[in-house]
Amino acid sequence: MYQQVQLTTEQTQPSSVDISEDRSRNRVVCRTVSVFNNLLGISSEWEGIKSVIRVERQGTRASVDYYQTAYYISSLKLSAAEFAVGIQGHWGIENRLHWVKDVVFREDTSLIRHSQAAANFSVIRQLAIAICRLHGYSSLTTAIRTIAHDLEQIFLMIINLEL
Repeated sequence: MYQQVQLTTEQTQPSSVDISEDRSRNRVVCRTVSVFNNLLGISSEWEGIKSVIRVERQGTRASVDYYQTAYYISSLKLSAAEFAVGIQGHWGIENRLHWVKDVVFREDTSLIRHSQAAANFSVIRQLAIAICRLHGYSSLTTAIRTIAHDLEQIFLMIINLEL
C-alpha cells in the first residue's frame, strides 16, 4: 500500500494543494499538503479510498534542518486546506494530551499492568492534567514542580473548580 500511495503521489498531479508556515519557539515549519483524487495506481482491494494525502514538512528545529513526508488515506474527498486543519488538529491532541501523559507522567513506562488499574490511573492522570490546565498552568512540568508536594493546594484546586 505504501508503495502504491508513493507512486500515485509521484506520477499524478494533486487536485488540491495547501501551503502554510508556522514560526514558534526555535522552530520554523513549512507544510505542503497535497490531495490526490486520481487513484488509478491504488489496488481495488483498498475499497472506499477517495483521497490520498501527502504532507511534506520542512524547516528548522533548534537551527537543525529537517525534511519529512507523511502519507494519509481517506474515505473523504476534501480540499487540501480542509485536510490540513484535520491533520493539525490530530497533532494538537497528540501534543497536548498523549505527549504529556507519556513524557511528564511517564505513562508508557508505568509498571501498572492490570488492565483495569492501568485504565483507572490513566483517568487519574487525565484528571490531573485537566485540573492543572483549568487553573491556568500551560506547562504541566511547572504545575507538578509547584504543587506536587502541597496536598492542601491540590485539594483547594479540586474544591475551587469552576466548570
